[in-house]
Amino acid sequence: MAAAAGTTAPAPAKEVVEKKVELMKEIRAHEVAIAELQNLHPSRAVYQKAGNIFFRKSVKSVVTTEQKQLDLAKAGLSKLNLA
Repeated sequence: MAAAAGTTAPAPAKEVVEKKVELMKEIRAHEVAIAELQNLHPSRAVYQKAGNIFFRKSVKSVVTTEQKQLDLAKAGLSKLNLA
């Protein structure tokens, strides 16, 4: 019985570590996307995927969206770090 309790404890810790790694990858991807978008000319149109469809948008609006997603990912990571 004690062995069963000992084997279940590391699993949640492993899941938390995996979730942190995924969030760090997501944060890095958003940072790279923002940097790439900021190097484009402001009048250039870009395509943003929403579901299975791509929409043509301005660089500024896509940077804003990426920044919001980056902030959400950072908030999620900070929640995991506090837990």
